[in-house]
Amino acid sequence: MAARTKARKRAIDVLFEADQRGANLADVLAERIALSGRENPLPQYCIDIVHGVIANWLPVNALVSEAAQDWTIDRMPAVDRAVLRIATWEVVYNDEVPAAVAIDEAMELASDLSTDDSAKFVGGVLGRIARDAAPPVTQD
Repeated sequence: MAARTKARKRAIDVLFEADQRGANLADVLAERIALSGRENPLPQYCIDIVHGVIANWLPVNALVSEAAQDWTIDRMPAVDRAVLRIATWEVVYNDEVPAAVAIDEAMELASDLSTDDSAKFVGGVLGRIARDAAPPVTQD
């Protein structure tokens, strides 16, 4: 498994844990950093992802809500929520990751970690987000 894929998986774990505990995401991240130890520290990219999601929490949730036609965030499986928040941050706010890569990774993680229909759902939501987030093409 590639380093960024592992980091995304660990970020999903942090978001999922905060969601399930009803805890503050920043507090859970701080706990995971403090308790991860030298043997299995959180990858820096995982920390960057979670900080990015925290810093853009309201717009990320708004984008997911708008793109998830007929689904509220609360109605989604918790893993799907975590995957969508992470991938939305990557697509919209992280210029280092091409949107296609972020979407592909998110679909793969959803397929591995969530329901049978999750990969298709996640791909559709992220496709709409990527399309709408892309700058318009200008003609000279």
